[in-house]
Amino acid sequence: MKWLAKFFKFVLWSAFTGLFAGVIGAAVIYYQLQPNLPSTENLKHVKFQVPLRVYSAEGLLMAEFGEKRRIPLAYPEIPERMVQAFLAAEDDRFFEHPGVDYQGLIRAAVNLLMTGEKGQGGSTITMQVARNFYLSSEKTYIRKLNEILLALQIERDLPKQEILALYLNKIYLGNRAYGIGAAAQIYYGKSVEQLTLPQIAMIAGLPKAPSKFNPIINPERALQRRDYVLGRMRDLDMIPEEEYRTALAEGVSASLHQTQTEMDAPYVAEMVRSHMYERYGADAYTEGFSVHTTVQSRLQDAAQEGVRKALQEYDLRHGYRGPEQHFELPEPPADADLDGLLADHHRVGDLTPALVTAVAEQQAELFLSGGERLTLTWEGLEWARPYINENRRGEKPKTAAEILRPGDLIRILPVEASDDTPAHWRLAQIPEAAGALVSVDPDDGAIRALVGGYDFFHSKFNRVIQARRQPGSGFKAIIYSAALEAGYSAASLINDAPVVFNDTSLEGAWRPENYSGKFFGPTRLRHALTKSRNLVSIRLLRAMGVEFALEHAKNFGFDPAQLPHNLSLALGSGGVTPLEMAGAYAVLANGGYRVTPYLITRITDSADREVFLADPARVCEECPEIEEPSPPPGSATADQPSGTTAPEQAPGPAQEPTAPTPKRAARGISPENHYLMNSMMRDVITHGTGRKAMVLGRKDLAGKTGTTNEQRDAWFNGFQRRLVAIAWVGFDSSKPLGRGEVGGRAALPAWIHFMGQALDGVPEHHLGMPEGMITVRIDPATGKRAPISQKDAIFEVFRADNAPQESVTTGGGDPYRADSGTDSATPPPAAELF
Repeated sequence: MKWLAKFFKFVLWSAFTGLFAGVIGAAVIYYQLQPNLPSTENLKHVKFQVPLRVYSAEGLLMAEFGEKRRIPLAYPEIPERMVQAFLAAEDDRFFEHPGVDYQGLIRAAVNLLMTGEKGQGGSTITMQVARNFYLSSEKTYIRKLNEILLALQIERDLPKQEILALYLNKIYLGNRAYGIGAAAQIYYGKSVEQLTLPQIAMIAGLPKAPSKFNPIINPERALQRRDYVLGRMRDLDMIPEEEYRTALAEGVSASLHQTQTEMDAPYVAEMVRSHMYERYGADAYTEGFSVHTTVQSRLQDAAQEGVRKALQEYDLRHGYRGPEQHFELPEPPADADLDGLLADHHRVGDLTPALVTAVAEQQAELFLSGGERLTLTWEGLEWARPYINENRRGEKPKTAAEILRPGDLIRILPVEASDDTPAHWRLAQIPEAAGALVSVDPDDGAIRALVGGYDFFHSKFNRVIQARRQPGSGFKAIIYSAALEAGYSAASLINDAPVVFNDTSLEGAWRPENYSGKFFGPTRLRHALTKSRNLVSIRLLRAMGVEFALEHAKNFGFDPAQLPHNLSLALGSGGVTPLEMAGAYAVLANGGYRVTPYLITRITDSADREVFLADPARVCEECPEIEEPSPPPGSATADQPSGTTAPEQAPGPAQEPTAPTPKRAARGISPENHYLMNSMMRDVITHGTGRKAMVLGRKDLAGKTGTTNEQRDAWFNGFQRRLVAIAWVGFDSSKPLGRGEVGGRAALPAWIHFMGQALDGVPEHHLGMPEGMITVRIDPATGKRAPISQKDAIFEVFRADNAPQESVTTGGGDPYRADSGTDSATPPPAAELF
């Protein structure tokens, strides 16, 4: 028996020696690795990478920017079933072990001894947190030891609930989804509390292999993994048998859900993204900033509809340019083959791509993506006279075969029912002409709507802020305001007659003309602006001086350095953006005060703390006048939405901003100047080139058309007291739009559509006459005071110190006066001019 005693003694001694050696080895390893381990203290204040989000004035989500989609949740916000599912799938002893599951480690060690391979096993949720936040995922012994030590440290520093919340918010779950909040949105379009048990189990099965078990690309494997999770939940008594079987019976309901934006304003969103990136760099996409803008969704929708309708109407006037592409269709054309041909062709704005599969006498059969088929009737085809050039179209078609043939890739759009025709689809095309519309609140410059083109994803060029185009006659408002400031009145006579200028800055002799090619002789300023007489504007500018007008243009926000210093200024030959025109016309709308357009009202960080609050200058008509300099010209740029000063704090903990003292807008033009300009520009709509806007049935609208040489640019710049809107149409290449495509025809329809919806329910504004102004009966031919006996006299408004003193002795007969016999300061409608 002595040998047996010796054997046991040997075993005990060996075990003790081994244990001692193990303890010594562990201590050596610990003291070797521990100094190099990162501190876990920052887990108490972890900041997840959260994308940049952009919101409308009403708080509607406009866009989201960032590679990682994440919706961080606090532990109390996580449903119990979600917690149970992840524990069942990943670490059912999470609330029992100290961060390291020694049973799991032993299983992993046995697997290593049996197979010689390092495999999965023994990783607790806490160890995964350590790996996800601090370590790589490579399978090495040193990494595993570091992971164990970090897990033990994390468990000492944080409660279990916080560790689990860190894990559930950090873990990658496929399709750019980081954390359970984003996964619920991406796979099911729901918040976590709305998920069913099978959906919860599906998400809980993803961490093991997000691609392999992805329910969208591998639904069968995903279903197997989900059922495994449900089985584990049942075995662990987390769910009863009946609930388990009910959940098993459900199929895969996951589908890819993009970020659910609540309004469509991609040009606005891109302006915000560009501004945020300029200020914060790449951190803009990860720090969880929320940017709140001035844009109102109802007005934005109206602006987008207005631009698209105007460009489609332009195409209807100029003819069909032919199919977008032509394919030789397979015989017979199977749905899968046709879908393949449409795969690379997506919607552009409101235009749906379609393939022509058959053509009959006066209709065509179409195939749409997804297997939908429809008939394009003659109501949607008969407009399509062939396009020849901007001034010519071919003959009217008589059959569908003259327009289409099988294999044509075309665009169609829906047409609502009218009194004459039922609802139907119409043949359309992606417009080659471009358009833009921007609207601002004249009281502080807040941008209420902004559309930079037909479709952002077709052309990202934002014409509101990036296209510098000649404003044409739209700039005459600034010229006439300068003339009033120089001492002219609305009744001053300027000769509308031929003139030739030899100006070296204009490269030789210049012979400007009116749009009509006619000349009308001595013309009152009011009538000249109403009818947009070019020669009157040029003579007026020459008389008061170009430098005087340029200096006055500063009061409207223009930079004289960017404007021509010659007489072509009178016809709007300088390059400006629609946003600059909006800022200028705000002065004419708000009583004469200079405001700067701005887009961003406030920025908050991931903790909902304000890091920026806009403080725009605001109009206060009742306040005493102030002597403040106007904002410097050119303060708005394409890269930085004007009115958004970068916050002083860098991303991180924010200080509470102090409430800013409201700034008052400085006066740009006098009340008398404003009243006269507003009055004359109302006449543009009631009697002049903008009279189509009378369809809105309002008397408080004012504006000015603008058209440049050869109709390369068409504008309508208009306003009501509470809203300014600028519409522009033209080609990016600056080629001519075609004969007759003036501002009142090409651009005004977009403005009318927008203002019709924007001003719905807004009461009319009465234009009050300021002190120091009087109304005088004048002779319409001379602008002088009219005698009591003169029957064709009209009323005009003057500054008291500028009223005509001289009277005419006889009535002179005005070829431009109204024939109705009523007293009026404005002439009757006439053909639209420049």
